[in-house]
Amino acid sequence: MANSKLKALWNHPAGPKTIHFWAPTFKWGLSIANISDFSKPPETLSYPQQMVFAVSGFIWSRYCTVITPRNLNLLGVNFTMACTGLYQVARKLRHDYFLQENPAADDVHLVVDKDSS
Repeated sequence: MANSKLKALWNHPAGPKTIHFWAPTFKWGLSIANISDFSKPPETLSYPQQMVFAVSGFIWSRYCTVITPRNLNLLGVNFTMACTGLYQVARKLRHDYFLQENPAADDVHLVVDKDSS
């Protein structure tokens, strides 16, 4: 049974013998790199780069649903690219526009008067 499934994968029009398999497989490297950037500070992110990730991911995800041969690997990598790009844009927007930085709050110390009790 496993042998027949492996043979079916091997002979699939988007299987390992074709570019339809290897191109999206190597494209996963871009998504993995973007996921590894989740730990980087948001000020180092680029709006244009992340928007390109998100928009191209959505465009190519749509394309993957209409092409022949059906290629779920390509659909998965493009959808992941779109999601990681949107997440990074949201992180950058939150950092740049929604976080209130109050540097004076870092210098405020609570002073307790021991004699007042």
